[in-house]
Amino acid sequence: MLSRSPLKLALIATATAATVLVAGCAGRGGKNRDTAYVARDVDTLYLAAKGRLDSGRTKEAAALFDEVERQHPYSPWARRAQLMSAFSYYVDRDYTKAIQSAQRFLSIHPGNKDAPYAYYLIAISQYEQISDVTRDQKATKQAQDAMNELIRRYPDTRFAADARIKLDLINDHLAGKEMDIGRAYQRQGKWLAATFRFRTVVDKYQATSHTPEALYRLTESYLSIGLPEEAQKAAAVLGANYPGNEWYDRAFRLMGKHAPSVTAS
Repeated sequence: MLSRSPLKLALIATATAATVLVAGCAGRGGKNRDTAYVARDVDTLYLAAKGRLDSGRTKEAAALFDEVERQHPYSPWARRAQLMSAFSYYVDRDYTKAIQSAQRFLSIHPGNKDAPYAYYLIAISQYEQISDVTRDQKATKQAQDAMNELIRRYPDTRFAADARIKLDLINDHLAGKEMDIGRAYQRQGKWLAATFRFRTVVDKYQATSHTPEALYRLTESYLSIGLPEEAQKAAAVLGANYPGNEWYDRAFRLMGKHAPSVTAS
């Protein structure tokens, strides 16, 4: 899994500062009392939820924030509670519920000043579910879509700035998946199928760290299927863009060994 957002602490501070009512303890009914389904006035209920969040009891906090909206749907605190519920679920790593809560907030309050934050919670919740390149990358693509949507809607926010950094990592991850599949095809002798994967990296993810190896693997694959001219083109692009790179050195030696006449021409 990719690393957590460097804005996490800032997000916690933002979310807390945006919702502080007064300093104080959360509730007065005893430490173990289940307050999630007890009818309470909105201020007491909201403070109970915030107290749980401040003490790290994020699952309880999320349930209590949900109760604020359920019990007091027309209160001004209901709107804040929706967003804080999404944040609490995110901190609790219940990303599905975090996304659902943030999406609900946006469906009801699409023009709210905190909408960029809601979009960011959706995107970062998708991002946190990215799995190893050997596994299915559905969550990675969903994270990519969510980050792009955030940038499109709110390009000048700090959330968009972080999303751009995350997109670079996402693209590198997706390129890594293509490389993993391409290398597997090579091991099976499926050279043509491998070239499609490596070509995708070169054409779609050329700014990632995988491009030099992809060009080398293209050289290797083209030579294996009897296309030395195509192999030469891939090696030439590698040399022009990554001179001195270890993958270029390997490609140069490979061409000299298997297609010396093409290399010399």
